Amino acid sequence: MLKNLKRLGGDSLLYALMNVGTKLIAFIMLPIYTYFLPPGEYGYIDIIDRWTTMLTFLVFLGTDSALAFYYFDTKDEKKRRLYSKNVFLIRLAMILVIFLLVALLGPLVAHNVLPEENGVFLLYLSVGVLFFDTITALVLTIMRFEFKTLKVVFLTVSKMLLIAVGSYLFLRFVVASVEAIMYARIITGILIFLLILKPLSQVVTFKIDREVLKDLIKYGLPLVPASLAFWVILNSSSFFLALMKTPEDVGIYGAAAKFAALITLVTSGIQMAWRPYSMSLKDKPNNKELFSKIYIIIFLLGIIGVFVVATIMPYVILLLKETYYSAYKYVALISAATFLNFYYLIISIGIFFTKETKVISYIFAIAAGLSIVLNLILVPAFSIWGVVAATLISYTFAIVFIFRKSQKLYYIPFPSIKVSFIFIVMIAGVIGITYIQENQLSLWYVAAIWGVLLLTIGVTRIDKELRKKTVEANEPA
Repeated sequence: MLKNLKRLGGDSLLYALMNVGTKLIAFIMLPIYTYFLPPGEYGYIDIIDRWTTMLTFLVFLGTDSALAFYYFDTKDEKKRRLYSKNVFLIRLAMILVIFLLVALLGPLVAHNVLPEENGVFLLYLSVGVLFFDTITALVLTIMRFEFKTLKVVFLTVSKMLLIAVGSYLFLRFVVASVEAIMYARIITGILIFLLILKPLSQVVTFKIDREVLKDLIKYGLPLVPASLAFWVILNSSSFFLALMKTPEDVGIYGAAAKFAALITLVTSGIQMAWRPYSMSLKDKPNNKELFSKIYIIIFLLGIIGVFVVATIMPYVILLLKETYYSAYKYVALISAATFLNFYYLIISIGIFFTKETKVISYIFAIAAGLSIVLNLILVPAFSIWGVVAATLISYTFAIVFIFRKSQKLYYIPFPSIKVSFIFIVMIAGVIGITYIQENQLSLWYVAAIWGVLLLTIGVTRIDKELRKKTVEANEPA
């Protein structure tokens, strides 16, 4: 067990350092973006980013999860390469389909949520960015599976740094608009593409293996509706704001969402290491108690991270121009939703181990429908607060039902009642901290809320679960 924990810890540390670097670059760039772009213009780049996220789900077609499973399901290196090559073909074909759809439907999309004068052009630029990002993502995924962590870290940080420098130069010396950021992303994509030509050559093919293609699609396709549902829950909010409110509201919400990424400084390194790590432990003895302890540790790190975000945001927001100051009050609850978006991947291993991935699609489809209904009801009345509430409620609904199904398929001895209670206290505490900050009350009240959270963790004695000896897990009667 210690050896496995060391591997997860080592890879997680490197990935965490990578993500700290990339997030710090993003945080440094956010004040620059908001300096050159007013909230309305920044709202357009937020729309483009969320649009590109949706397209990424479509291009991947669930092949990221499928490749993770089949890559570790075989020890044959040639078979692994064959799966990788067919993933490349699937993604290339999907990019072509998306390009044709943009050509047909781009004007309709741009007319409703983007500036009329250049909206369609921005969509074409986003497809160009998507092409390079997709190819790079496949190569980096294979490197992760081969535990070439240092190379992944170097390429990822280099990409973010190049985008940041390029964006600043374009905004400062060429044009202060959304196009400047898109140009920088495309140029960076080309440069990274050149750096990965050698490993890329090992997966480039135009020959389809029907059996492998069938395996990949059968495993990954059921995940596509879930991916789109993720997008609806997490990203469609900006579109509701754009349609029902103003571009300025989209910009404020977009800035808050970027700050909410602070929570990923805690979670993203673990997320990148988790899939290959958990799959490698699938058939190991005594793994269930180990998984339970990891669930608890990650959960505690997450809620503490959300509380830290809530506490420091009134000071961090001063990095932006005054027109963006109101964004701070939304950040912590968006961070909580961001954590749930990550945590479902951790606590759903039973679904992935048993290949019952279609269950995730069903649950998130329902959650996405709930999100749409909540946005339609709440956004007109509560604007950005309505978006935040809809996102958090939808993710909570999804993670509860996914966890229950995963437990039925592959039981993990996890103290779900204790964890649920701590989560509820955390949400109430974040709301309380925000109220205190908005009304400029004494900081001692914030300290008291921290005390309540820590007391709750102590009273539930969840630490006992971590101190249990690792023995063979038993299924519930």
